[in-house]
Amino acid sequence: MPTPPTLPTSRATLPAALLAVVLLTVAAALSVPPPHPAPDDRAACTGQAPAGWSADPGPTAAFARYGDDNTRTDDWTGGDGTHSVRLPDGRTLWLFSDTFLDRVHPPPNPQGQPYRWRTTATGATPYLRHNSLVVMSPAGVPERTLTGGTPAAPGPFFPDPPGGGWRWPVHAAVELRAPGSADRVVRVLLWNRVPGTGAWAFGKPRGTEVATLSLPGLHLESITPVATQPAATDPARRVLYGTAAVRDGAWTYVYGGDDPPATPADSAYLARVPAGRLADPAAWRFWDGARWQPDAGRAAPVLRGGGRRGTGSAFTVARAGGAWVLLTMDTPAGGAAGLRTFTGYWSCAPQGPWHGPAGQITPPRPAGPDPAHIAVYNPQFHPEFTTGAGLLVSYDVNWLGPPGAPADPVVNGDVELYRPRFLRVRFAPAAGR
Repeated sequence: MPTPPTLPTSRATLPAALLAVVLLTVAAALSVPPPHPAPDDRAACTGQAPAGWSADPGPTAAFARYGDDNTRTDDWTGGDGTHSVRLPDGRTLWLFSDTFLDRVHPPPNPQGQPYRWRTTATGATPYLRHNSLVVMSPAGVPERTLTGGTPAAPGPFFPDPPGGGWRWPVHAAVELRAPGSADRVVRVLLWNRVPGTGAWAFGKPRGTEVATLSLPGLHLESITPVATQPAATDPARRVLYGTAAVRDGAWTYVYGGDDPPATPADSAYLARVPAGRLADPAAWRFWDGARWQPDAGRAAPVLRGGGRRGTGSAFTVARAGGAWVLLTMDTPAGGAAGLRTFTGYWSCAPQGPWHGPAGQITPPRPAGPDPAHIAVYNPQFHPEFTTGAGLLVSYDVNWLGPPGAPADPVVNGDVELYRPRFLRVRFAPAAGR
């Protein structure tokens, strides 16, 4: 199951002549990278840092009610990853990585503890599906789980790749099916990982893909590799894109990270794609420190890990107060602190320079049967739910016990341990700006 990287645990038809002109213009723009924008325009941007937060019990309780409902035993009872995208008809599609389905029982659990707990419909220990989707109504009620496989044996919605491994969905966006089309689809960025051992016990990064889902039916149509890095034979140097994606004007900026197991913090990287072309590998451009260029292997970190700086493997980016803000696990803090707190960075441009870390959030954790080993990770912005109370942020909760200790009895023994929780985070001008 996905976990913090510091421990080896875990989306009007144009006339033909006009369309040709548009396509030629886009092609020319892609072939000649634009000039480097002003790196830090102090007149147009004020730095932003997390200034306060409060728990948002509404979505936390909505997923708890849905997970506890045993009307069906082939739907979601817990998962992590927790990305979302608003659909054109007002529904919200939630994307989860490793997922439990099955049945939830009232307390006490088999260990005699006062927690709701889960099994399969037959009473066996549940197993993980590598991904799932949950459809939420416009009123904010989770209603349906989408998986693959068969009704008798549900599998991951995004099937495991040929030759082994699995796919974890990350960010998603609604796009036109093609330039000039009136048909819209959902594009879902996927992390393709393969089995490993030792520090890679929970998988080595293989590559980034983009899945296309139909609307409104949400049927899987295709999966396309993007951001390929054939020369990166060392998995520690392979960058997976999609932990965050932000639409800004004519571009979608897609953030990613490396996953070196020997360092306490990862580095962040950046690609950009013309709006509407996430599934077109030829449209992707990567920031190399000075310009946008087509070779993913030459991308340079926009936020380099090391010392007191860096990100977790799953971080999030949004716009706030005119600035770009990034929220991540405080991994450079090390030890338990890095698995219990989040911190922020800010920039005046998507590629930086990034300033920070600034601010600290220590979100609530469920009591659980072993509080000392309960970790929080994977903060994610959900800007479609922004209100005056701040940006909605989800985070995942897991049990990271002593090395070698079996996780299944603990995680399945308390269903709150593997479900998202939610905060409202407020940003304010950073000190010194």
